[in-house]
Amino acid sequence: MDLFLENKVIIVTGGGRGIGQSICCALSEERAVPVFVEKDYEAGQLLESNFKNKGADCLFIHRDLSQPDACKAIVELTLEKYGSIDGIVNNAGVNDGVGLENGCPSDFEKSLSTNLLHYYNLVHYALPALKKSEASIVNISSKTALTGQGNTSGYAGSKGAQLALTREWAVELAKYNIRVNAIVPAEVMTPQYEKWINLSRNKDRVLEEITQRIPLGKRMTQAKEIASTAIFLLSKQSSHTTGQWFFVDGGYVHLDRAIN
Repeated sequence: MDLFLENKVIIVTGGGRGIGQSICCALSEERAVPVFVEKDYEAGQLLESNFKNKGADCLFIHRDLSQPDACKAIVELTLEKYGSIDGIVNNAGVNDGVGLENGCPSDFEKSLSTNLLHYYNLVHYALPALKKSEASIVNISSKTALTGQGNTSGYAGSKGAQLALTREWAVELAKYNIRVNAIVPAEVMTPQYEKWINLSRNKDRVLEEITQRIPLGKRMTQAKEIASTAIFLLSKQSSHTTGQWFFVDGGYVHLDRAIN
């Protein structure tokens, strides 16, 4: 299937690692132009080198999205080089463990800055360009928005807000033919997740307990499976799909995890 993404300029936040990196690679395979924002300079530089060694066009922007002027600068740099923005994947964030009982108001505000505010800020500054291209926006959320997890109020609250904004923006931007959808992953084996697993005393047992709760295949979701859904939603092949939440989770959220 031709996704008609050739030469389309797509901004991906948190694009240097994990799910974001997989989305950038999938975009590049479709001959799109990934503009990836990454605060880890080494990770971003490595991905940029990999693309350029293959002769693929890309732009690496080294920014910390919690900084107030970061999103405006990202839009300006992208337009300066390419003149258009055809899509945005809001992906950057971290499950930072800011809870209610064991957190505090200042840490909660910081978590919102890390996980939520840049979703709004980036789309706000990019909106004039998105109108011109009749772009697509994809918000990467999390199952914690619907299931809860415990001790992660900042992250779960941010992820729930992202789902609400997906519906809100789909309504507001429909008149511009801008589509807005969200992807809801559950258990995805990313470097961040792997690091958490490796902190366990018995990581093999912990991993088995997790995978046994995933109905489809009793396995973790792969980052490339999230990426495949993301690039479909960015493409004109999903031209009449907006305001939707797509669960790429092996049935984790909606199926009984006691299924044998």
